[in-house]
Amino acid sequence: MDNDLKYLPNKKGFLGVDNNFNFRERVVIVPFGLEKTVSYGGGTKNGPKEIIKASHQVELYDEELNCEPYKKIGIKTLKPFKIDRNINKALKKIASLNKEILNKKLFPMTFGGEHSITPGCIEPFVKKYKKICILHFDAHADLRDSYNGNKFSHASAIRRCLDYKNVSVISFGIRNISQSEIPFLKKNKSRINLFWAKDKANWSLLKFKKLIKNKTVYLTFDVDGFDSSIMPATGTPEPGGLFWDETLDIIRIAAKNSNIVGADINELAPIKGFNSYNFLVAKLAYKILTYKYLY
Repeated sequence: MDNDLKYLPNKKGFLGVDNNFNFRERVVIVPFGLEKTVSYGGGTKNGPKEIIKASHQVELYDEELNCEPYKKIGIKTLKPFKIDRNINKALKKIASLNKEILNKKLFPMTFGGEHSITPGCIEPFVKKYKKICILHFDAHADLRDSYNGNKFSHASAIRRCLDYKNVSVISFGIRNISQSEIPFLKKNKSRINLFWAKDKANWSLLKFKKLIKNKTVYLTFDVDGFDSSIMPATGTPEPGGLFWDETLDIIRIAAKNSNIVGADINELAPIKGFNSYNFLVAKLAYKILTYKYLY
């Protein structure tokens, strides 16, 4: 990869801002539609382009913060590029891209593809920071050591992140875990904090605030963390998940109390004709960036 990040024109990039609008970027959107290990429904490779397309319909003004946040942030979108079918090569590619973005002191936000991208995404963060806490939204714990013989499966994404000794995880919305993951979870409970979906009515956001306080945070959002009634456009939709407002509450607390240094959103599998799901993910991405830079 050369050292010059190649961007789409503003109009074609995330949010579809007027080309005449000039800003120094602080955020780089990386479309990375890797789809290699999906185990149920497919289509995640189309996620990034549909999120970007839907983002052109997102209102740029934010009524909560009473401004147009993109003007204060500066967001550029990388030109799409070929993704290697070999998962190890693909993960090396996303790691080198994020490293380059970090070296330029910018904030990478990757649009997946499947969740297996995350261990590649975080590699440069793990090397750069003494400790990194992953804020993880998901229906699944993703703690299997391997799945269908693949150590880099989407079902092992968080387990691979925890291979790095300086990584800890706070997970929200988990409601699907295999028996084989439980021993690993118990053994590593000092590094893994789970907010189970079944306990949602009793979640203590005060406890979460204390857990996240002053940490360096990488945010990974698997869209199946949302309840399947608002997000069926994903490979493994699960009932009993997160709704919009409670999701924003959690991200807001993280943005106010910790330093979010990078993010990925993954596992959107667009459904033809149902653009509202793509729109929801585009709006979520804008909200994450808004909270990061304006709180």
